[in-house]
Amino acid sequence: MRDDHRELRLFLHLAGTLNFGRTSLDCHVSPATLTRTVQRLESDLGHRLLDRGPRGVSLTAEGHRFREYAGQALELWRAYREEHPNPAELTGRLAVFATVTACQALLPELLTPFRAAHPQVRLDLRTGDAAAALARLDEGEVDVAVAGIPARLPEPLVSRTVATTDLVFVTAHDRPDPGLGGPFVLPHRGPVRDAADRWFRTRGVAPDLAAEPEGHEALLTLVALGCGTGVVPRLVLDHSAVRDRLTEIPTDPPPRPFPIGLCVRRSDLRRPQVAALWSLTAEFTRRSPGGRLPYP
Repeated sequence: MRDDHRELRLFLHLAGTLNFGRTSLDCHVSPATLTRTVQRLESDLGHRLLDRGPRGVSLTAEGHRFREYAGQALELWRAYREEHPNPAELTGRLAVFATVTACQALLPELLTPFRAAHPQVRLDLRTGDAAAALARLDEGEVDVAVAGIPARLPEPLVSRTVATTDLVFVTAHDRPDPGLGGPFVLPHRGPVRDAADRWFRTRGVAPDLAAEPEGHEALLTLVALGCGTGVVPRLVLDHSAVRDRLTEIPTDPPPRPFPIGLCVRRSDLRRPQVAALWSLTAEFTRRSPGGRLPYP
């Protein structure tokens, strides 16, 4: 079931920060989307919830009342979803987001124990750009995301590292001047882009960008075409269809290893389906030293 309480969660976060920019960043929504959400709530309620003045944002009297209501409504909803006559025989649906690479390399090992223990739960698997994973989770489109863990995880989310992979620089085999002189093809956004930017800053380099594609697969295709040097997780490189057209470039120092995690909304850890997967993942990571999942 799609989470119909996204607007309440966004409002509660904003009521806590009283900062549109901070809530937009933490909840992975655009400022325009956040503003429209507040306007929609105010239109539905017939009251202004927030005041914007010279000293910043503040809650109105109705805003304080609605904040209390929103918190109680979400708590009642969570309590309702926790009720199940026999947790050992879970049913329902679990929506999981992962990139194509993660689907191939990580999910078979990660989800097999859950599937064996709870065969009546229908798995709804969705794929897409890695950079969008946490936003889709936080907005309630999915229940679980297998994604790169950013340096600063949004407060409503919690993660458990299930694998680590190196970040590697690659270029085309037939590029006449392979190396780290640029130009570069970097992800438009997301944890890999953040890690690459940190690596360039430590070297005091402002990279010359040739392209900023959405998605690692698109990035590797551009690199294979000779557009520039790219940086991707080794897990992605090893499973790429253009792997044979690429050359890895050694770096000293290399970027830090890249953690991949099972991410869920903190408030959903008491939901039976999410709690079951979370518990089985804990057992699996204990059996896999270093939090690494086996993959080719």
